[in-house]
Amino acid sequence: MKLPRSLLYPLAGLASLAVAALLLVSLVIALAYPNLPSLQSLTEYQPKIPLRIYTAEGVLMGEFGEERRAVVSIAEVPPQLKNAIIAAEDERFYEHAGIDYIGVLRAAYANVVSGGRRQGASTITMQVARNFFLSSEKTLTRKLYEALLAFKIEHSLTKDQILELYINQIYLGQRAYGFGAASQIYYGKALDQLTLAETAMLAGLPKAPSTYNPIANPQRAKQRQQYVLRRMAELGYITQEQHDEAAKAPVRTRREVREYPVHAEYVAEMVRQAIAETYPEDVYTRGFRVYTTIRQADQEIAYAALRRGVLEYDRNHGYRGAEGYVELPPTPDEDDFDEALGDHPDNDTLLAAVVLNASSSQIEAALRTGEKITISGEGLKFGGRPLDLKAVPQRRIRRGAIIRVLREGKSWQIVQMPEVEAGFISLDPKDGAIRALVGGFDFGRNKFNHVTQAWRQPGSSFKPFIYSASLEKGFTAATVIADEPVVLEAEQTGSQRWEPKNYDGKYEGPMRMRTALAKSKNMVSIRILDAIGPKYAQDYITRFGFEPDKHPPYLTMALGAGSVTAWQLARAYSVFANGGFLIQPYFILKVVDDRGNPMALADPLRAGSESLRVIDPRNAFIMDSMMQDTMRIGTGARAARMGRSDLAGKTGTTNEFVDAWFAGYQPNLVAISWVGFDQPKTLGKNQTGSVVALPIWIGYMEKVLKEFPEVPRIVPEGVVSVPMALLAPGSDSNPNQLPATEPKIVPEFFYQESVPPPEVLRPPEASPIFSPPPPAPTPPSNQPSLPPGQPPA
Repeated sequence: MKLPRSLLYPLAGLASLAVAALLLVSLVIALAYPNLPSLQSLTEYQPKIPLRIYTAEGVLMGEFGEERRAVVSIAEVPPQLKNAIIAAEDERFYEHAGIDYIGVLRAAYANVVSGGRRQGASTITMQVARNFFLSSEKTLTRKLYEALLAFKIEHSLTKDQILELYINQIYLGQRAYGFGAASQIYYGKALDQLTLAETAMLAGLPKAPSTYNPIANPQRAKQRQQYVLRRMAELGYITQEQHDEAAKAPVRTRREVREYPVHAEYVAEMVRQAIAETYPEDVYTRGFRVYTTIRQADQEIAYAALRRGVLEYDRNHGYRGAEGYVELPPTPDEDDFDEALGDHPDNDTLLAAVVLNASSSQIEAALRTGEKITISGEGLKFGGRPLDLKAVPQRRIRRGAIIRVLREGKSWQIVQMPEVEAGFISLDPKDGAIRALVGGFDFGRNKFNHVTQAWRQPGSSFKPFIYSASLEKGFTAATVIADEPVVLEAEQTGSQRWEPKNYDGKYEGPMRMRTALAKSKNMVSIRILDAIGPKYAQDYITRFGFEPDKHPPYLTMALGAGSVTAWQLARAYSVFANGGFLIQPYFILKVVDDRGNPMALADPLRAGSESLRVIDPRNAFIMDSMMQDTMRIGTGARAARMGRSDLAGKTGTTNEFVDAWFAGYQPNLVAISWVGFDQPKTLGKNQTGSVVALPIWIGYMEKVLKEFPEVPRIVPEGVVSVPMALLAPGSDSNPNQLPATEPKIVPEFFYQESVPPPEVLRPPEASPIFSPPPPAPTPPSNQPSLPPGQPPA
């Protein structure tokens, strides 16, 4: 049959246009294909893996990076997740050659007629091409390159390799790249622990991560999840029964603020800074894994002890009132509660709540989760006065007030965010490994590290270093020094006339140095420093790692008027704990790359290496012995509840009760606690180191030391033990007075060349139970030419 001429020409024209279009497309492909980017970034895939920081046991405690990632191999991906992704994104993934032609034509048509408005039809392969090589620009040109790259990728990689790239590279909201990271962020689970409902929820995210975010938009996320489940059922991946069960499951995402199983934010930040300094270009992208010296159990105990101590101090100083006020509608719902508490984030166990009803006997409040709680009885005790109708309006607890609550067992109580700060550090004195470090009450609220950055006056916790210096100048633990008032002129203090006092304002007259340190007698410390000379002491303390310019050579140094950090103090007390060696504290154990190859490994010098010795082992032993008395009968006696005889330490309280310290140790562990305000002001009358800081120290040490047996001290060579009388109270002040009770014999330790003569040690003639010690040996020529046992003039 011959076609009419009227049809022949139009058909010929169409054929010509088709051939021309085919030639044009072929030309474009011929020109564009050689210019396509190399697939090296796919075949040698190196995603931006964040810096991850771990405890010594390998527990994750921090992560830093632009992108959160947890790279997984295709073998680690559960079949159910693969099926969910394919059902949601590309049901013919294992059948096509990279392009779903119908979908591409539909998207191209939409781009032409609707000005580039997106019409989703990209295959998984095309999404890989776009994510690795192209922008998100919605144009025909980009679609062409996307299609060509898809062909190239399919030609170079297997289907499983392409799917693995997609699973690890796709953005899923909350800074999560890849399904491994998203699983942890949204649900706190590994991929193989996800339920079907959770799997479908994640599989629905690639289309629009912000829109279908289950945390920000749970309703839209639920709709998308239902679509994914329906497609899985239609494709035969799940049964109708599985579909129905998953569809009914509630949307429950991980909402808790705590991201990691251990509270070590301050340490994690220290590590981040250290690694950034060494690898500034790669710190957030190379996947470095840093293993620290921190022990998870130690860190959690330290964190809990510090917070408990700070909250106890805060509770003892009164309730300051509600954090704020909001206007609530007559019948508020969860959205109203969430909005009301938006500027008041929860702080671990201290939860923000908005008051619904308040009376003098009961408070009804709502948490941000919508849970309604009731506070009554003992739970109202702390916030009692603000419940009174006559309370100051700015402090009163009423409907709409924002308060803090804490759950204790089955009941709730009112608390508040503390204003005071604290710091805690513990380390191994044998090599300096940091075991726990808490730089403040809450890192999210205050990132200033009070262990490493806060320069504070150490107060009486500095006295042991002055006493140690005196032992090298001929003093002994038995040297008798007057505890009597002292008046210092301006030239002696470096500032103004000074009349220091003992903490309790009492003076007990002459007493032995051992007793004076245990009781923290200020007058005795000043007289010791005056005798040995401030310049000498300033030089001596550098042996412990202190900076001389932070401790001007004036008599105020005797009371700790210089500046230290808790980090420095921990290092310094380690010298007494380890027998005289100055170790270097460290917190990074090793650094490995993303494949586990070692990049750096700590190799610390250990106590015992004579290159680290800074004081005579005899000095360390005698100082340790004196500080053990502080724990038994002195200012650290509260620690007696621990039932251990191998503890040593010293309290520290500065003028006007501004800083409170406790520095102490057991031979295997040194720990320092500090409490104070960021803007220095008094902690309150009688808020001493023993009252405020020691409970934190005890709270940590009594739990951690359970794994350590008691350590008996070994007397070093050159130390002699001489029996002396532990006189009755008050008799130190008058050695010639008969004691009210029969004196007890106790050993006192001396340098072998510094044993006082018998007449100094001999008790009153009426006491027949003493025998004179052997004559003291002649002091070596390098010893001070002072009467043995007597302080210099």
